[in-house]
Amino acid sequence: MLRLSTQIHKWLALVVGLQVLGWVLGGVVMTAIPIERVRSEHHLAKFQPDSLPTEGLVDYRQAAAAVGVTPVEATLKSSLRGPLWVLKDAQGGSHVVDAATGRHVAPLPAKEARFLAGAQYEGKGQPGVPQWFATAPQEAGKPGPLWAVDFHDAENTRFYLSPETGEVVSRRSDVWRLYDAFWRIHILDFRDGENFNHPLIIAAAVLTLPVVITGLILLWIRLARDLRGVLARRRNA
Repeated sequence: MLRLSTQIHKWLALVVGLQVLGWVLGGVVMTAIPIERVRSEHHLAKFQPDSLPTEGLVDYRQAAAAVGVTPVEATLKSSLRGPLWVLKDAQGGSHVVDAATGRHVAPLPAKEARFLAGAQYEGKGQPGVPQWFATAPQEAGKPGPLWAVDFHDAENTRFYLSPETGEVVSRRSDVWRLYDAFWRIHILDFRDGENFNHPLIIAAAVLTLPVVITGLILLWIRLARDLRGVLARRRNA
């Protein structure tokens, strides 16, 4: 039993040892850093948009006619650009209409994107030159197009803004990127960082199980041997 457990423990530990280390380090990082800090919630300005007016707004049918869509979902929302209708079509597309004028909302120009990003930011950083992404980068976690504005603060905070509504749709920083790197190591999904049921992570978990079991067996054998030695010395004494 001792020899077999030692061999299994030794060779499997060589295979999964680095991954076990990654799991432990990832656990330390993910528990030590508050999730609110990872999400940059402390850099999101605390304010309420203006209340929606009770009259003078077009209804969703007029808004849909303005952009020529048949919406499956219509949401009236208050934004920094004023009251807006957000219409979603059957294909998942989103169309934004000014609820006050009934006109299709044009994408934000860079100057306005920078201003709105700064209005929604709280901290010591200053908004940099906006970057336009026709196809959003993976870290945004949202489909494009999007504006990205960096604030060059201690955490390199970045806001991704909707070009139609001007709202911040996702927030990223070096803290988030560190967290995300360890999360990908933790679940062994280095492409999307979302799938924790893929064969690689299952295989790593299965191989780790006998390492733990044989480790416990070796510990039990060692403790039993030490206990016998202590008792033998006491009898001899």
